[in-house]
Amino acid sequence: MRFVDLHSQFAAYESEIREQMDAVLKTAQFILGPKGAELERRLAAYVGAKHAFGCSSGTDALLLSLMSYGVGPGDEIITSPFTFIATAEVISLLGATPVFADIDPVSYNIDPVKMEEAVTKNTRGIIPVSLYGQCADVEATLRIASEYSLFVIEDGCQSFGAERNGKRSCGFPHIGTTSFFPSKPLGCYGDGGMVFTSDDGVADRISGLRNHGQWERYRHRAIGINGRLDEIQAAVLLAKFSRFPSELDRRAAAGAYYSKALADVVAVPATAQGNTHVYAQYSIRTERRDDLAAHLSENGVPTAIHYPVPLHRQEAFARLGYGEDDFPVSSQVSREILSLPMSAFLSRQDQDEVIRQIRRFFGK
Repeated sequence: MRFVDLHSQFAAYESEIREQMDAVLKTAQFILGPKGAELERRLAAYVGAKHAFGCSSGTDALLLSLMSYGVGPGDEIITSPFTFIATAEVISLLGATPVFADIDPVSYNIDPVKMEEAVTKNTRGIIPVSLYGQCADVEATLRIASEYSLFVIEDGCQSFGAERNGKRSCGFPHIGTTSFFPSKPLGCYGDGGMVFTSDDGVADRISGLRNHGQWERYRHRAIGINGRLDEIQAAVLLAKFSRFPSELDRRAAAGAYYSKALADVVAVPATAQGNTHVYAQYSIRTERRDDLAAHLSENGVPTAIHYPVPLHRQEAFARLGYGEDDFPVSSQVSREILSLPMSAFLSRQDQDEVIRQIRRFFGK
């Protein structure tokens, strides 16, 4: 049993993937070529954004987004402490200060009430994380942003394909970002990411910043980064994207099957009103998390913990001065969360075994 079954996915799509990759090899155009441009057009249309820019990772998508707003020392950016480090890491890399706001205990996304309480005169923007595969409360975030004249960057690195009130993740104002890390709902065969925006000014800045700050070859108007998506990864993504809608249906069915079978023994994921869920992770909660994980491992079921240590308790952010108990919901969830095998190619047989072992552990 595999935690994410990329082997079966490749076997199913091999001919399309090789065809797309071979086309790149024949042209020998590996950076900023036609495959990347096609991918940007198709994914921008999919999420409902005017512009899309392929980049080298989801982390660089976030970094470029902050750079496009000129974020630097003295600026504060509000985000969640319960996420992968990249979200806050990029804030610190620019010399700005991550300011954490605790999460909602049901969705695990940033709590808008706590978010607004964190606003100060130094706040420049908000990065809500659409965690585990469903959108954060975008409407509340945009209301707060409008009231305090802030920008919003959706960290949709786990939620590409998800919807909120009929609009897709990464298509909200002001910027959306996603990751194409191999295990993501739409993943390439290396690192990759994308920035989405309908703001023409932001789009212009991103286009040059991802290419060493050059809008014209060898003329550098700003300090940028080498943040481009290569053509081979774009080719893989184009091949996979044609099957993406059916994969989302299978993910939704697998999530619903887990939840129906496990809701009486563990806390299963809750989908917020107006949301769809792409289950980048299928994460349950139990106070007996560590013992359950050990039991599953002993019986051939792989699991993962997303995330065992909240960011405010990470050594890298010790300088921020947060205390151990400053974000109690994040801390509690980090002690109880456990992710189960999930992918569009998760077999019903494997799911049944996961379910059987969990119920066996609880004596059900």
